[in-house]
Amino acid sequence: MKIRFPQLSAAAIVAAAALTLSACGSGSASPAPEGSTAAAAGEITVYNAQHESMTQAWVDAFEAETGIKVNVRQGKDTEMSNQIIAEGEASPADVFITENSPAMTQVENAGLFADISSTVQENVPEQYRPSSNKWSGVAARSTVFVYNKDAVKEADLPASIMDLADEKWAGKWGAAPGGADFQAIVSAMLELEGEEATAEWLKAMKENAKAYPKNGAAMKAVNTGEVDGAVIYHYYYTADQAETAENSGNVAPHYFKNQDPGAFVSVSGGGVLKSSKHPEEAMQFLEFITSKQGQESLATGSDYEYPVGKDVTPRDGLVPLEELAAPSVDAAKLNSQKVVELMTDAGLL
Repeated sequence: MKIRFPQLSAAAIVAAAALTLSACGSGSASPAPEGSTAAAAGEITVYNAQHESMTQAWVDAFEAETGIKVNVRQGKDTEMSNQIIAEGEASPADVFITENSPAMTQVENAGLFADISSTVQENVPEQYRPSSNKWSGVAARSTVFVYNKDAVKEADLPASIMDLADEKWAGKWGAAPGGADFQAIVSAMLELEGEEATAEWLKAMKENAKAYPKNGAAMKAVNTGEVDGAVIYHYYYTADQAETAENSGNVAPHYFKNQDPGAFVSVSGGGVLKSSKHPEEAMQFLEFITSKQGQESLATGSDYEYPVGKDVTPRDGLVPLEELAAPSVDAAKLNSQKVVELMTDAGLL
């Protein structure tokens, strides 16, 4: 599920572009050769399932630095991954960017990604890349259990996300099972706990939990006391807190940590299509958004996602990734197809 943030102002875009032009962060994309034009460099098309404002900031800065024009087509994770697979080698997409890993793995399993460059591998630590190196993490989001401070005492919080299957949580928690966000969390559970345990947990969820259309709606239900808690991604809470706290004033975040499936950090992916007509420019774009200057935009933008680039500090208000004690999950092994099957069998989809 997608959370929409206001588009950057024109002044902010200009400032960001100016900063990008003056900066020379490690691993940044090389500037276009002297005398070249956008047409000569080649236009690229990005299929984008990430937050529009975040990707647009990357696009504006990249165009300003390289002269390469970027066309963006917006959609949702699985919607765009299915489209890419249907288009095959005829796809007009040069780059694919997602909110969650499973859609990237789906395209990878179809054999449609080119290998990422050594520069991208240097930009992003290996824990935020699939072992296959067919694509790379470009941002990250943490799973969190938000709870109503008036309804739940800290001592009574679940130690593990698996504990939400207990009858004592029946009718007291919620989630947005229809979204790619939650399905990515279940993908991690499947990899870590196995099919049988995941299937049992999903069946209990069908009985115990309330389904909401979006993560924001689930958090709002916690805030109003409709449910005691909800499984969401961190930035819904941090973004609302940074603005009016209208939907999170009565809410607190609980991080499971301890390598629990509920401590899963989902990697947003970026990859270059093997069928790209402009592979050098496409890889240049991926190198740029994973570079220090590209990643630092996450620490100043309005999206509250985590940067995954080396030596880039997340924005204020975010628990550092290394303190989340997230489980080690190879993004290349996340099985979105099996998750959909299990969630359908449980009556959640």
